[in-house]
Amino acid sequence: MNRNRKARLVGVIASAVAAMALVAPASQADTPAPGYGQFAGCPTAAEFPGVAVCTAGVIKGGHFQMGSKDVPIEKPIKMSGGQLENGFIVANSKGGLEAVKQKVPGGVIGLTGLTWLLEFLGSEALTLYAVTELVGPPQITGTGLNLPLRVHLINSVLGNNCYVGSASTPIKLTLINGTTSPPPPNKPITGKNPEFGFDAATEIISIKNGVFVDNSFAAPGASGCVLTLFGFIPISINGLVNSQSGLPAPAGTNETTQNLDLEIAPTKKVYP
Repeated sequence: MNRNRKARLVGVIASAVAAMALVAPASQADTPAPGYGQFAGCPTAAEFPGVAVCTAGVIKGGHFQMGSKDVPIEKPIKMSGGQLENGFIVANSKGGLEAVKQKVPGGVIGLTGLTWLLEFLGSEALTLYAVTELVGPPQITGTGLNLPLRVHLINSVLGNNCYVGSASTPIKLTLINGTTSPPPPNKPITGKNPEFGFDAATEIISIKNGVFVDNSFAAPGASGCVLTLFGFIPISINGLVNSQSGLPAPAGTNETTQNLDLEIAPTKKVYP
């Protein structure tokens, strides 16, 4: 396998992890060998047959913009798992993706336009968070990763089930570290190839400072958002969320970047 092909392969694996492509956790986790503790979320052959390599990484930053709302990735998101030969990423009970809350600029007021809420609740109670969740199996291709997502909008004012995207209408990302070809009005953007390292003793491949991008995806409208103040009958505010956020947003009007560090190790080294 030539150098360029190897780089593309590792880049694809990195994009899978960067995009949070972790299938539902398997059963009880085993303990990795000394020096491989970061791969604790990778299943053994007994836990999940067919795992080829173990992965552990962190999304250090970036942003996720849908419609008129742009959420910075300010808190690092750790993840670990293992890659199957068919390209899927699986995790045991110690692995998967951290459910890290990212603060949404403008809070609930910016999301809904209901300025009168400040009089009853105050600005702290109206802080809004977003958590990205996987809603279907990812598909690793020759150039990147196809990933179906939803974004959970978290604040008690919105109820417990306020989402953008769902299993039936996912946000479909295709993350690459090359140059995108989005529909207008978006212009092409380019990711960044990571810096590669290799430790011969541990056989760990390190991937540092990679940037994976997509600005060709569409974002559906919000669902499950309800106003639940003071015990009154819940009132749907999906329309308010959509109008204030520019949703649904067609392909060519959204963008995400993810800054990634990643380590990859052979399963046989992690679990000798």
